[in-house]
Amino acid sequence: MPDGVEKKPPKATDDEAWRARTLEEAEQRTFELLDQAIIKYTTGNVIITVSEGKRKGYSVDRGPREVAAIFGLYSGGNDSVVVQHILRRYLAARPLFRHYFRGMVHVNTGIAIKKTTLHVRQVADMWGIKLEELHPKVTYLDLVLGNVKSTRGPNIGRAVWRGFPGPGGDGQPHNVMYTRLKDQPLQELRGRYVGRQGVRRKAMYISGLRWDESDKRFRNAEEIDEKGGIVWVGAIVHWTNAHMREYRTKWRCDKVHRHEPHRMCFDEALPLNEVTANLHMSGDCTCGCYAKPDELDEIAFFHPDDAADIRERERIVREAGIAACKWGKVPPPGFNQQPAGPEEIVTADLCRSCTPGLIQGSLEDDWLAAGLITEDQHRNLRADRYEEAS
Repeated sequence: MPDGVEKKPPKATDDEAWRARTLEEAEQRTFELLDQAIIKYTTGNVIITVSEGKRKGYSVDRGPREVAAIFGLYSGGNDSVVVQHILRRYLAARPLFRHYFRGMVHVNTGIAIKKTTLHVRQVADMWGIKLEELHPKVTYLDLVLGNVKSTRGPNIGRAVWRGFPGPGGDGQPHNVMYTRLKDQPLQELRGRYVGRQGVRRKAMYISGLRWDESDKRFRNAEEIDEKGGIVWVGAIVHWTNAHMREYRTKWRCDKVHRHEPHRMCFDEALPLNEVTANLHMSGDCTCGCYAKPDELDEIAFFHPDDAADIRERERIVREAGIAACKWGKVPPPGFNQQPAGPEEIVTADLCRSCTPGLIQGSLEDDWLAAGLITEDQHRNLRADRYEEAS
């Protein structure tokens, strides 16, 4: 059955971008989007108009457009694995474009659930794909302890953050964590391939943003989004939650037998991350922004070593005398977490599973999104499932 988002997303290019589709039609649209992006950034020359100075208004030819590298972004989550899977199929069908592909990118934030990091490495190895595992320059613990200082502006030398970033606020907690732990490594990778030629050369990142994920994604997600030397391509931006479920059913091994690691039981099998099955999130970042109530207990049930790491960080922060010393909790009233002041909000193109309101793939989440159950019923169902698992 065809499925589509209820109305036209504000940043959809045209009516065809969001209309109802069968899964096969949604896949075809993904191929068309990838074709469109690659052709657009490898065709013709870049002509810019001088905006100031003696030559203001003149046109300048900056040379031929060039895609320096294409990367698939893989957090280890349910949606990003679908992106990598269909990108792999796309490259098999487009031999002329394969030379642009430089591998799969995973940002190792240093605070991931360990099994997610292992999953990503093993999937890349089993697929025979080069893995670019990126690392931030600063650690999460240094951010929380206030050891990361501002290097510009009137508050130079002051801490950019202090304490655990909990839910709430104006988006600054997540913005600071995303910028230091994910965006900066991605910008460094872009620099390695693009250098200072970002006007005409681009690094292309294939992401799993979707209009049907949340109100925020519905408003802001784009099919092709150029930001400096990076072109973000939302290859499955038009896919609905129903498309995602159908695709996973189609390609994931559900035979009653002893599965291969990550359920990669045949060449084109869709991998399954054990962490997403347990926690309904990728687990690539446990910064605590937008943490659900009792999320730490849930992590402890399925992944006790990772919960122990979080509790050890709580001890360190508490002994450092920082009031915001509880992971995933709102900081105490009046506690200033940003001595260096607010920072410009960076679009979190890669950070998905910790954004409030996203559908993580469980049945009760789907029921809630469809309006079939209330918030209270949703909480009770999750609590019942947790008790049964215990």
